[in-house]
Amino acid sequence: MVTAAPAPPLPAAAVIRARRPRPSVRHLGPNWYATVMGTAIVATAGAGLPVNIPGLRGVCRAVWVLSALLLAAVLAARAAHWARHRDRARADLLDPAVAPFHGCLPMALSAVGAATLSVGAEVIGVRAAVAVDAVLWTAGTLTALLMAAGIPALMVVRHRIGPGDASPVWLLPVVAPMVSAATGPALVPHLPPGQGREALLLGCVALAGASLLGTFLMLPLIFERLVRHGPLPAALTPALFLVLGPLGQSTTAAGGMADAVAYTAGVPEAAARFASVVYGVPVMGFALLWLASAGALVVRAARRGMPFAMTWWGFTFPVGTCVTGAAALSRHTGLHAFGWLAVVLYGALVAAWALVAARTALGLARGKMLTP
Repeated sequence: MVTAAPAPPLPAAAVIRARRPRPSVRHLGPNWYATVMGTAIVATAGAGLPVNIPGLRGVCRAVWVLSALLLAAVLAARAAHWARHRDRARADLLDPAVAPFHGCLPMALSAVGAATLSVGAEVIGVRAAVAVDAVLWTAGTLTALLMAAGIPALMVVRHRIGPGDASPVWLLPVVAPMVSAATGPALVPHLPPGQGREALLLGCVALAGASLLGTFLMLPLIFERLVRHGPLPAALTPALFLVLGPLGQSTTAAGGMADAVAYTAGVPEAAARFASVVYGVPVMGFALLWLASAGALVVRAARRGMPFAMTWWGFTFPVGTCVTGAAALSRHTGLHAFGWLAVVLYGALVAAWALVAARTALGLARGKMLTP
């Protein structure tokens, strides 16, 4: 009888490669829209700075193109995710840790639309830019309303949330309408005088109010969780920067709506700007206070080995909204201090975006970002 020799054992590296899960769109969650938001705000915030930096406009145009390509890629990947892995998609909606990230979709749409109008108009023309922005803003606003109503309803009806589970990511669905409120006023001058223009302006006011009141409901829960249960887990600590989103975006919205009111309703420009300053200055002050506290907690987590995760994209878009908010205050008050604040924050935004984008690209290249 002939006995076959036993097969030689596989090298350890081959065993590791055999066991390593393959990257798949199955594991591409709604948090990937944060890459689009964080990229688009770099272009929009740079275009709105109150100082002229040589070469910045060209860089902003390149970043706008990148944000549009990212939006198309993530939309296609998420469509494939829903088509091929509906079980995973439904599980994400029922997971209280993942479901709030669905609020990133409408913000990504509105952010790219705003960048198209503020930066892309120089490339594709004003008329085409207005059309693109109008389509993306409309889609983003409708989706924002769906998420702002639907995700909290899921939290009440289907999610099982413990006393220490409150998280800054809960803000994502309720902040989405504020992004529409901040980006919508730029479309007002492109509408003919009449009911449509006034409806858009008042609609932005309603969106801002809905988002602001929703934020007021969430913030006490988040702060209570921090006080009662201590710092967030290291990988989730960057999410503390998400609190800056409603603060900076509402300041931006107040400035944009003030300009639109003066343009549309015949309200004296000084009165409209005064109203935006009365709101924006104290809110920006609180944003800077939160930025200092959140930054201290991030430094603490970094010293304890904070791992890279998609939550790091929280360093980008929320900071970008503070840049646009400070720029609006600089425009309305004439104070150079707000202008320099916008420049300093923009420098931090660009540095954070470069770091996070590089780490994300490296993780994709190594096949680590789309695995369980």
